[in-house]
Amino acid sequence: MKNKKLGFETRAIHAGQNADPVTGAIMTPVYMSSTYVQSSPGVHKGYEYTRTSNPTRRAYEDCLASLEEGVRGFAFASGCAATTTILHMLSSGDHIIAADDLYGGTVRLFDRVFKQMGIEVSYVKMTDLKLTETAVRKNTKMFWLETPTNPLLQVIDIKKICALAKKVKALSVVDNTFMSPYFQKPLTLGADIVMHSATKYIGGHSDLLGGAIVTSTDALAEKIQFLTNSLGGVCSNMDSFLFLRSLKTLPIRMRAHEANAKKLADFLTAHSKVERVIYPGLKSHPQHKIASQQASGFGGMITIYVKGGLKGAKKILENVKIFQLAESLGGVESLIEHPALMTHLSIPKERREKIGVHDNLVRLSVGIESIEDLIQDLDSALR
Repeated sequence: MKNKKLGFETRAIHAGQNADPVTGAIMTPVYMSSTYVQSSPGVHKGYEYTRTSNPTRRAYEDCLASLEEGVRGFAFASGCAATTTILHMLSSGDHIIAADDLYGGTVRLFDRVFKQMGIEVSYVKMTDLKLTETAVRKNTKMFWLETPTNPLLQVIDIKKICALAKKVKALSVVDNTFMSPYFQKPLTLGADIVMHSATKYIGGHSDLLGGAIVTSTDALAEKIQFLTNSLGGVCSNMDSFLFLRSLKTLPIRMRAHEANAKKLADFLTAHSKVERVIYPGLKSHPQHKIASQQASGFGGMITIYVKGGLKGAKKILENVKIFQLAESLGGVESLIEHPALMTHLSIPKERREKIGVHDNLVRLSVGIESIEDLIQDLDSALR
């Protein structure tokens, strides 16, 4: 079921999975075993210890790899665990070029954990290729980007950045959390590694915590496998089963998220209490053309600047009824949050404001509820 010619929906349901050979169960069993019997030292059926590999987790990893059109997938206990594993491919003295607009947890790892290990990071506006090129050093070993970015929804040209990375013999890593493999496949655009906070759209129901990596080559897969086994931050057996189940509905969920987001973005653009709407699907978005070229859709995330500063932002946050004030995103229910005070609080205020994360910025994760109810909810809260 790794055949890329099969439709995305077909692979989302079947890739990496076969009926259980013992019982005929159509769903992959949860193999709750930490170890496996060997017929002779080193002779086994492909599994020896669950930290190394587990049949349930492997089915989930293979399905995700098929959807991302990669060589091998790896499942982790969190998105941060996935990021940490990738960063361990570097050595002290190596340099990363990262997008200036990233998830706060990634920045925290870069600046407060790996910086102490001798890893250098330069934050650059990656929508500007020439500016990105000027940041390259002799010790540049990795490019790290999100697209669309979190929370400003900047769209970075994946092909051009990955081509630059290859030119200087550095690895390119794309965080594909916001788009999911349904809308965007970075590996087909030249990326070496794609990662996810699987907690978001991959899980899709706000009840799982996980991360994922998919590699473009066997050589990279071998390195990630070694680090995964050594660091041990793997996804649990039960969570792997639940993520695998969630993948089956990923296509229909993503279509529903996007349909609602498009209508909501149009509504908010015309609203008198909204200063600015950022959504890649709007023609007013500065990188709308690039978004249209490298992705098959625009996703379910919207960022708005409301009028009235922090007071205006808090007014909407405290008065929504269907949208829930909470961190995270990608669930079937609609969420609303304030990056400056929540997801990006760990980034210094001066730095936040420099890139555009102001106090009146609000991020929306548009769910799949009735669009009329979502519009009415936001309209009421804004007024």
